[in-house]
Amino acid sequence: MSATILIADDEPNIVISLEFMMKREGHRVLVARDGAEALAAIRDARPALVLLDATMPELSGFDVCEAVRADPAIAGTRILMLTAKGRETDMARGLGAGADAYVTKPFSTRELVEKVREMLA
Repeated sequence: MSATILIADDEPNIVISLEFMMKREGHRVLVARDGAEALAAIRDARPALVLLDATMPELSGFDVCEAVRADPAIAGTRILMLTAKGRETDMARGLGAGADAYVTKPFSTRELVEKVREMLA
């Protein structure tokens, strides 16, 4: 099943690895390097899923998530927050901002691919 996935992360090595994994799964991949770019890409491209880092320049992933949920035109966008922020308070903040799932870095690539499949099903 091919879907459009937006990778929103400012860390080039993470972007390269996620892009490779998602393309290998047959998905179309878009990339945003900061929160403002991510929000614009979500509005323009309407991806099926966003892999969203919590800490990015311009707008944080939490801010992007809240803005998406507040906009009826894009509120249904699935968001998987993918971040090094692994404390329970960070997870609660991500889920509270509207993320559908929260995965901490470093992550198992196999588990991440499974989570993406599950979220797109």
